[in-house]
Amino acid sequence: MVKGISRRVVVLDSPDQRYFEQAIFIVRNDAAGEGVSARELVEEAKRVARNYAGGEHGKWSPRWRRNPPGFTRLGAGGIGLAWLTVALI
Repeated sequence: MVKGISRRVVVLDSPDQRYFEQAIFIVRNDAAGEGVSARELVEEAKRVARNYAGGEHGKWSPRWRRNPPGFTRLGAGGIGLAWLTVALI
């Protein structure tokens, strides 16, 4: 049991409850001091959940999914080049 800690959360119910019932967002303590309304917090939580569910988590993820063997070879070549450089010095 934790005592003395108070946190604000935003709870979103899942539209399709086949896998998930809810998404819970913990609100930063300083968000209330910035004049953010409860409606804005809920809208931001919905936007984040929608973007996260879209699967585009960073600029590299679509490239990695397209050609993993190519990037594996590129990484192996880079390591080989670094090893060769260190071995010849």
